[in-house]
Amino acid sequence: MRVTTALLPVASLVTCAAVIPAAPASAGLGQPRVVSENPVNTTPHVLDGIVTAFALVGRTVVVGGDFSAVREARGGEDLPRANVFAFDLYTGRVLRDFAPDLDGPVAALAAGSGGTVYVGGAFAAPSRGLVRLRVSDGAPVDGFSAPVYGGEVTSLVRLGGALYVGGDFSRIGRSPRTALARVDAETGAVDPGFTVTPGDGRHGDPRIYAMAAVRDRLVVDGSFTTLDGLRRPQLGVIDLTTGRVADWGTEAYAPACKPNFPSYVRGLDLSPDGRYFVVVTTGGPARGTSKLCDSAARFETYAKGEAVRPTWVNLTGGDSLYAVAVTGSAVYVGGHQRWLDNPGGADTAGPGAVHRPGIGAIDPVTGRALRWNPTRERGIGVKAFLTVKTGLLVGSDTTELGHEYHARVGMFPAT
Repeated sequence: MRVTTALLPVASLVTCAAVIPAAPASAGLGQPRVVSENPVNTTPHVLDGIVTAFALVGRTVVVGGDFSAVREARGGEDLPRANVFAFDLYTGRVLRDFAPDLDGPVAALAAGSGGTVYVGGAFAAPSRGLVRLRVSDGAPVDGFSAPVYGGEVTSLVRLGGALYVGGDFSRIGRSPRTALARVDAETGAVDPGFTVTPGDGRHGDPRIYAMAAVRDRLVVDGSFTTLDGLRRPQLGVIDLTTGRVADWGTEAYAPACKPNFPSYVRGLDLSPDGRYFVVVTTGGPARGTSKLCDSAARFETYAKGEAVRPTWVNLTGGDSLYAVAVTGSAVYVGGHQRWLDNPGGADTAGPGAVHRPGIGAIDPVTGRALRWNPTRERGIGVKAFLTVKTGLLVGSDTTELGHEYHARVGMFPAT
């Protein structure tokens, strides 16, 4: 396989496994073309706080974050909502009967079977850190119990009958688990056969920031240096056929960025075919080095060895990226960045930099910015993407998207 170097000279040859699954189970949704730059006019407005997570259940979009009220795009009354709400993907109508009372922020969502959604975060009620809710009325699903102790949930991935849970917790139910667990999607019972343990947090206890999965691989990033004792600085791949850490390691995220970012990986997403994934980071400007601070980087899922290198890297030049969505036609990245294609910048626009405030798209093959440039008010940044058949959902803390008012939730339609 020939590997493309883009923007930073860090790529090298990667050896791929001979067999790659043809049908990933929970990778990103494929889209044949880049989405429009003009957002739809139907998405509701979140009136305060920040949106951090989406899930699609049938035709219902569930939205999570740290907020207290929403309003439909067509106007009307302000609707109280405690950190989670739901709306119809096609009409934008907010579901009146879905109004759970969560007493803390939501960080992660995953669609469940039978019209349900898994909700993870830092709340204590109606269940500690993790609950399964009916979308029809917001009530907890009887029979599912997986209370989280010693921390919070930051990432959820459902794969068939299993739910993977990531965070900085120390126990789920009565089962000790450090930052990562697999539970039964119906009952919440912790799987005793899955015990991969992140270790040696970069600053304090280990923490999983983001996860993505295909049929036989789970990719995780976060504040850790090891997985089951094997060196895996901030990024690792788990072989789900064995339940063990895969023969896949990289030193790409071993170097330190700024001291106030001891761990700097954030979002990740798999391609629709599962063959590669992209990781985005914070970390601070690092001009003239090979560090992956404030970057997006592509890796091949089925590479082997302990020294896997990125296929390409795109640097912002000193601004954080928090979220990524890979659709096959584009790699969408969001944060509070000012530029892409900016390896020579350090809080400046270096040679070749392109202006992409708050949101942008990267060519999956070359690693260079696409022309797509709707812009958004930067703020803290994009914290959530979700690709759906009708477009790309965007969640953040600001109110301007594509030069229009879209408070904290917006969607660019498919073209």
